[in-house]
Amino acid sequence: MAIATTVRTGSANFYGALPIFDRFARLTDPSIYMPLPDDWVIGLSDIVRSTQAIAAGRYKMVNTAAAAVIVAMANALKDNDFPFVFGGDGASFALPPEQGGLAREILSKVAAWVRDDFDLDLRVALVSVAELRSQGVDIRVARFGASPDVSYAMFTGGGLAFAEQQMKAGAFAVPPGPQGARPDLTGLSCRFDQIKAERGVILSIIVVPATDDMAAFEKTIEGVLGMVENGSEAARPSPSRLPALRWPPVGFELEAKALGASSFPRRTLLLLRILASSAIFKLGMRVGKFDPARYRRQLVDNTDFRKFDDGLRMTLDCTPQLADRLEGFLTTAERQGIVRFGLHRQDAALMTCFVPSATRSDHIHFVDGAMGGYASAAQALKAKF
Repeated sequence: MAIATTVRTGSANFYGALPIFDRFARLTDPSIYMPLPDDWVIGLSDIVRSTQAIAAGRYKMVNTAAAAVIVAMANALKDNDFPFVFGGDGASFALPPEQGGLAREILSKVAAWVRDDFDLDLRVALVSVAELRSQGVDIRVARFGASPDVSYAMFTGGGLAFAEQQMKAGAFAVPPGPQGARPDLTGLSCRFDQIKAERGVILSIIVVPATDDMAAFEKTIEGVLGMVENGSEAARPSPSRLPALRWPPVGFELEAKALGASSFPRRTLLLLRILASSAIFKLGMRVGKFDPARYRRQLVDNTDFRKFDDGLRMTLDCTPQLADRLEGFLTTAERQGIVRFGLHRQDAALMTCFVPSATRSDHIHFVDGAMGGYASAAQALKAKF
């Protein structure tokens, strides 16, 4: 996330020094990616048995657990920038070596919190970039400017995908912390209602290469982006108005758990704060430095609805006709041995937010499909291997 400064010792300012590209279609340009330093570490996480959690209607909880990894790490680093990626039922990040111990501590605490408060199993792992390269894969990173205020990391080289596979096989494991271990999740918010599809379908897409012919893969990705970006049939699932705020908020219990608001006084205070926030947005009131109209614009611009981490991931609000054309186009590319893909259709999206401060412009918003999203698309993709 692009907030304030970067650490300036050793290789730690590597990420902050990367140029930011602002045209998403450039994600297939290999020249924008730089190799992560060998001494950096990669943190990884994913929810075990996320398919069962989805079937039980707990996907918002799954999204919250995944986002918590990023939020807890950001809070621990304070205003230091770092590369991360949100995957729906998991998240990954990279840090310089001097922050490896902190990364291990935060991963352990988040896994313990998810276990204690959500009754979910968050698998977490930590591995060095050098170890990944010794296995014959690489990990390169670029920075995409989603808006003037926020940038998101893009990864390529196969290293992140390989690390995730190894983590699921039990490698590089970080054990959960003891009962009651808690990370700092200040700013983690889940209060928005589902975002209903305005064009007919919320489409979750994952596309990964199935060939060493990267030129063919890049051409296929360019074709997908061309279909999505040329016309009015698709957009980010983030309407121009804020998602509905129910009372009590649909994600109140999740936010209360994130903030440790278990006592009656603390829960009451949180409800009062949410009520005040709802009133400010509904009335369009400016309060001090906070301008709700500006916040609405930033929310849309800062939304993380598309990314590249060894494959294209997108959550779109699109017409059924475009969804059909995309599926047909990708099916043809798959038959040609160029890609493998997974799609999942649903009628709404979820938004999980990290708002360090309501008056800052670098708040970030993770979007996923509400009925399985990336996790279900990944299951469809996995079935093809």
